[in-house]
Amino acid sequence: MLLEALLAEYIHDNLTKGFTEKTISNKRHEFKHFKAFIYEKRGIKEIESITSHDLKAYIRYKQQAGLQSQSIVSMLKMVKAFFNWCVKEEYLKENPMNKVDMPKVPKKLITGFTANEVARMINAFTYNDYFQARNKAIIAMLADCGLRSAELRGLKNNDLGETTILINGKGRKQRNVFISPHLKKILIRYERIKKDYFSDRLIETDHYFLTYLL
Repeated sequence: MLLEALLAEYIHDNLTKGFTEKTISNKRHEFKHFKAFIYEKRGIKEIESITSHDLKAYIRYKQQAGLQSQSIVSMLKMVKAFFNWCVKEEYLKENPMNKVDMPKVPKKLITGFTANEVARMINAFTYNDYFQARNKAIIAMLADCGLRSAELRGLKNNDLGETTILINGKGRKQRNVFISPHLKKILIRYERIKKDYFSDRLIETDHYFLTYLL
């Protein structure tokens, strides 16, 4: 079976399962490079001919290109998921990735901001105008709720309650996070300034909580 045909079928299968647009885009990008390597560097087009040796060569190819171990592991997980699907659909008897060791990812100690540094970032913005208030709300929400940037951008007005925020996270998973009294105060003032700012503008602002129009 042609590798190209199965990659296309696999992507379609992912679409029917409701994978996010970003996930699908990342998979398309990686499979484009994977297919090019297998076709051009290894001279293989049939998926049955791909062995663990070819996959190990693909890892070396990525390493020689200067990619970090963490990036390579993320890409290999996509490739492994594809081969697992091939086994499930009975295109293959076993996954050749099972005989391939993932590159070791060095553990890095991440140092977070101190409470004083977070306070200074929040206080760097005022309530003097809409954009100042919006930026203050952004920093405060990121710090107080531990949100990802994508989660913050997608936040809608009706996601905010009195004491909690409904977050639509990665993989379409939802969770509720609590709002501290200090953050609640900032959000109340931001909402009031936002309504005043857009009151005489013919712009729809009711959908998303944060409006980025400049």
